[in-house]
Amino acid sequence: MREIYEIGIVFRGFVIVSNIFKKHPSQKESDVIQDLSAAFISAISSFAQTAFTNNSLEYLESGNILFIFKMSEVKSGDNNSDFKEPIIMYGLTEKKKKKNPDKFVKKFLDKLNPILENFIQKYNNADFTELTQFKSYKDEIKRYFV
Repeated sequence: MREIYEIGIVFRGFVIVSNIFKKHPSQKESDVIQDLSAAFISAISSFAQTAFTNNSLEYLESGNILFIFKMSEVKSGDNNSDFKEPIIMYGLTEKKKKKNPDKFVKKFLDKLNPILENFIQKYNNADFTELTQFKSYKDEIKRYFV
């Protein structure tokens, strides 16, 4: 599998847990990361506006980095309604030059899906304002990719 740099989970616009597997290879990559961060924020806004009616966007690419994400919903215990809220799992990976990333993205999403499902099952109805409870899930993320 390609080099994995980071995997994390975003809820309400904040990264609530992430695992950095490897630092990006060069200082030049910091510009790419800034671009990806901006793209990610834009993607979150777009998803919130469409309320998950269009799940077709699965990845963004910049330079030799793929920013892959999987969307779902979770019920938060600190939300008094029955409304489920968006939750997004993301991965930053290496992009192979001159290769179409679609097959890799599908394979990567197949690996992310059980992690996200496990997270949702474990923390469904949890108080998502208490972020320290998610720190231990970093090890769970790591186990899926060892």
